[in-house]
Amino acid sequence: MPCVAPSLSILDLAFVGPGQSPRDAFDASVALAQRAEQLGYRRVWYAEHHNMPTIASSAPSVLIAHVAAHTRTIRLGSGGIMLPNHSPLVIAEQFGTLASLHPGRIDLGLGRAPGTDPVTTRALRNDPKSPDRFQSDVLELQGYLGTETRVPGVEATPGKGTHVPITILGSSLFGARLAARLGLPYAFASHFAPSDLVEAVATYRREFQPSEGGEGPHVIAGLNVVAADERADAAAQFRAVQRSFVKGLFGRGMNWTDTVADEVLESPYGDVVKGMLVHAAVGTRDDIRNGMDRFAELANADELITVHAAPTLAARLRSIELLAQCAA
Repeated sequence: MPCVAPSLSILDLAFVGPGQSPRDAFDASVALAQRAEQLGYRRVWYAEHHNMPTIASSAPSVLIAHVAAHTRTIRLGSGGIMLPNHSPLVIAEQFGTLASLHPGRIDLGLGRAPGTDPVTTRALRNDPKSPDRFQSDVLELQGYLGTETRVPGVEATPGKGTHVPITILGSSLFGARLAARLGLPYAFASHFAPSDLVEAVATYRREFQPSEGGEGPHVIAGLNVVAADERADAAAQFRAVQRSFVKGLFGRGMNWTDTVADEVLESPYGDVVKGMLVHAAVGTRDDIRNGMDRFAELANADELITVHAAPTLAARLRSIELLAQCAA
């Protein structure tokens, strides 16, 4: 069986397709992780989003626990937990629990954005000043997961001593500089926010300061992948991905048809979506190999975290299989 390089991973957005329920999405996430494990992928991450009817990963720690119980070896984590929405102590306890149940398999990716719109952010009781405390919250969280808490008299149980690996997520220079300053891995959200990729990665590598007991710089970059046995099939699947973005960005609550979405895609608004998805490898196995190599060189990445957003589970499974073959 072909085996991908250890630098290839998956970001699973737990898609809820038309006519499906969140339970259908969770079953699909289990199937995807199980197949990724068989193929040798390094890890699968789940992203925190709220008030998005097509994405079911609003509670990543719960979803990680579910998938971990149905897999054996693959690493699982958050890509990411939006820390301004949470207390660092609560996240330390949640991921300390996961690490205690599944030692050596849990990652903690942290983001500074709320992962939703302003109205939903208020419903989350998110303090508008929370993003300004991101660095101090990351340090507090590190303390809870390490051996020396930064809050006298407060320990994370479970959590203390688990040393769950932390990665800083971002799509700007802020995250790059913070990850470099703290000596942590850095994941760039180039699968939907590509504009600052090259500058952010260069900044991170240039400014990286090794942390005590830590490793050198490690860059993870997001890449959309739609791999199929026929180019026409891959192109049709990618068009469906673009339509989904259009409906999510511009047509929320309006139940747009595919025809309307296609009209928007051919308008200036469509250029916004196409720009967001510019980093995409679409086509057959050979097309994907070439696209992946070009992107890895552009991003100067140590690891690619791939988003397989084809409309059906069968298509997503085939996509990760073909990617595994071309990366072998």
